[in-house]
Amino acid sequence: MHSYIQTSEELAETLAAFRREPLVGADTEAASFHRYRDRIFLIQLSTRTRTAIVDPLALGDLSPVGELLADPNIEKVFHDADYDLRILDRDYGFRAARIFDTRVAAQLAGEPAIGLAALLAKYLGVKVVKEHQKADWSRRPLPPAMLAYAAADTRHLPALRDALRARLVELGRLEWAEEEGARCEAVRWTGMADSGDAYLRVKGAKALSPRSLAALRDLYGWRETRAAEQDQATFRIIGNDALLAVATALPRSAADLARVPGLPAALARRHAAALLECVQRALGLSERELPRIERSARPPKDPTLDARVERLKAARNRVAAELGLDPGVLCGRVTLEAVARLAPPAHDRAGLARVGELRRWQIQVLGDALLAALA
Repeated sequence: MHSYIQTSEELAETLAAFRREPLVGADTEAASFHRYRDRIFLIQLSTRTRTAIVDPLALGDLSPVGELLADPNIEKVFHDADYDLRILDRDYGFRAARIFDTRVAAQLAGEPAIGLAALLAKYLGVKVVKEHQKADWSRRPLPPAMLAYAAADTRHLPALRDALRARLVELGRLEWAEEEGARCEAVRWTGMADSGDAYLRVKGAKALSPRSLAALRDLYGWRETRAAEQDQATFRIIGNDALLAVATALPRSAADLARVPGLPAALARRHAAALLECVQRALGLSERELPRIERSARPPKDPTLDARVERLKAARNRVAAELGLDPGVLCGRVTLEAVARLAPPAHDRAGLARVGELRRWQIQVLGDALLAALA
């Protein structure tokens, strides 16, 4: 069973009990799939015997949740903690201490399938249904089926943590997971303010002509305004592919708009006036007013550096195969490139320790192979 927390009194009473426990599973539910203004709409917390679903929309003060997450005496168990930690920081300034991430633990154990459902089925024999994965968690009241789904996301985390921890101990890799958990404590929200060129991130934008790019800029801005007014996810107004199609075609009339390939007829009819207005503004700009994409010069290729990276990759792949790990889990390409940039005098263990991207556990299991590859 689970409790649905909607009052400060219930929250204080429940979390006072939870803070006497050695570990708590945690998860959040947001609604970026539905809302323009994304935020946390549920926080789920589970001990080994109790699950609480906290409703931020009903509670003014969530500080007891922040205190629980920050308590270094309690282990916090997440599955794929990164996004949860970022939005907890963004929305409330909450920071978690003593983190065990079951997704990371599964990767370090060499599991081929690391989704929560797959791990629960394999380790606990529990089958969970993901039918509400993209549900609108901002709706109120939440139906019982959605609350049950939310509770299931954390109810089994303590037991899954136990099973994965035992597997890591068996493999001699528990310290790896503990180091990864410690690094998670530094995760913060890093969303950037819109600098006005967000439209350039639309796939295919940089291949457009300057005038079509101007149309895309206006179309993108119109969609953002409309989505914000209606508090809807932008793709629910009109998708990027449709915007790009209109910007490419530059239709002058409703008849032209109806013939734009890639623009659904229903959207053409619904938004005809706004889409054509955006195109007309772009067509009315002078050449000097059109946006231009400044392409920075690529740094010259360094064959020596590239050769070192390839040698490091080969060494990494060999060790990964021996350990039964995905090569990217053992050590990613960005980290290998940082190692490859080491100056020759630093080709020793002390030099590897100065590479900020390298974990201690990676140096322990991979360091000798990397140094041999650099020699």
